[in-house]
Amino acid sequence: MKTSSALHQTPATGLEPDRSDDGEPPPASGGARARVPTNDLRAYHEALAARGLARYGPGPRVHCHMGLVDRLPPPGTPAPGLRERLRASQEALLAELARAMGRFPDGGDVMDVSGGLGGGALYWAQEHRASVTAMVHVPAHEEQVRAFAHEAGMGDRVRARLYSREDLRGRACFDALIAVESACALPRADWLRAARSWLKPGGLLALADCFWVRPGAVPPSRNAWRAHLGSVSGFLTAAQEAGLELEVHDDVSARAVGFWTLTSELLVHEHMAQAPADARSLRAALNAVRVESQRDHLWLQQGLLDGGLEYALLVLRREA
Repeated sequence: MKTSSALHQTPATGLEPDRSDDGEPPPASGGARARVPTNDLRAYHEALAARGLARYGPGPRVHCHMGLVDRLPPPGTPAPGLRERLRASQEALLAELARAMGRFPDGGDVMDVSGGLGGGALYWAQEHRASVTAMVHVPAHEEQVRAFAHEAGMGDRVRARLYSREDLRGRACFDALIAVESACALPRADWLRAARSWLKPGGLLALADCFWVRPGAVPPSRNAWRAHLGSVSGFLTAAQEAGLELEVHDDVSARAVGFWTLTSELLVHEHMAQAPADARSLRAALNAVRVESQRDHLWLQQGLLDGGLEYALLVLRREA
């Protein structure tokens, strides 16, 4: 679902993601590269959240990430049914991540760095009684996350916080740090050191993200997420160097494929609903679906199917 483009360029801050100007894969250890400017990241998250709200809203638990699908609905399922299946798949991903963590720290202190509109933060607060700090990249999202938390009756458990340079210096105060499709867009070495500094001794870092197995599986892009997909081995090397030890590595690629099948079907409904009823307009709508799918979805779906990409759940622990 991370498919929006970042467009504007301004000076970067310490927590913003980096981008390779030559389009080459990032260093395996997460070493230094050019930074993505602050406004690039904000534009990306603004577009991502707007698309998530329009497609999976109205809230309060709005997710802006992939999901896990074990069974596809019958052909011809109407748009509301597809949206419900997609929302359920996103929650299934979070449930699977919680399972991978083993004994989730129910009632503990959690930092969710997934961004978006706080859907994940509400999930951890409601399903696991956690006190959650939801990190956001866009100033306007702070208030939106607070509003959704209040609507869900979780205003005392979910706190929104805007990313800043100070977040590179943690205070060892969280039992768990959750990152769903956000770690790849950040400078890995710096971010993993920061993640370790935020975790209490013995605390968990849990990630769900897409990684390349073959670099050629990722088409060239200025997209803030796609441009920096790395390998699992490279990420784990950087994590070990930062003082984080791997506990769980689950490959759930096969279950992520269906998310894009459902999304493609929903796109047909969305474009058809906006097109006039004449045959020419319907053909144009279908062509628009095909173009959008080829640009945003098919490379992911194909890569997950043929092994060029891996959608992984990773759980790492800070040593006690």
